[in-house]
Amino acid sequence: MNTQEKQAIRKSIARSLALVVAMFVFAMWVMPPLYNLFCEVTGLNGKTKGQYVPVSAEVDTSRLITVQFVGTNNENMTWGFKPKDFSLQVHPGQAVVTDFIAHNPSNAIMVGQAIPSLVPHNATDYFHKTECFCFNQQTLAPGETANLGLQFIVDQEVPRGVNTITLSYTLFDVTEAFPEAVALKQRELEEKENKNILSVR
Repeated sequence: MNTQEKQAIRKSIARSLALVVAMFVFAMWVMPPLYNLFCEVTGLNGKTKGQYVPVSAEVDTSRLITVQFVGTNNENMTWGFKPKDFSLQVHPGQAVVTDFIAHNPSNAIMVGQAIPSLVPHNATDYFHKTECFCFNQQTLAPGETANLGLQFIVDQEVPRGVNTITLSYTLFDVTEAFPEAVALKQRELEEKENKNILSVR
């Protein structure tokens, strides 16, 4: 193999690696914001909005809406994941607090990310999460169980025909994408273990 052929092969490998890196960057950092923007504009997939703009301080006690909660796992996620309350009856304008429960049964530190979806679609603009575990990744140690908090308001302008809203979360394993979260959790576990050893002494 002559020098020109070797150079051509090296250039081809370099181009292939650059393409792989570009595809990874696009998938991890470009696609999610575009998807979020698209869903926010179109309401596709019933994505809920993350920022609550208060409409009124009054609660509409003349109406009751049933809010149902569903927790499912992506096929690669091994955690136990379910709502604490499978349904609640709420008044429009009422601030509501509930939890989802997550459990990591594996022998490794794992990071999860929950993606919300809401039906019916015409309720999407009227369901406001004021606090939600889905805003951030969740890191659990082996065998750890956590209560994941959710606070929301169904605002008073929700259409009269909406009597039931179903809020679903799909939990994804994103451990490989967040090695810093795994390292932080590992340090926390080591510090806790060291404190326990010192307290025994």
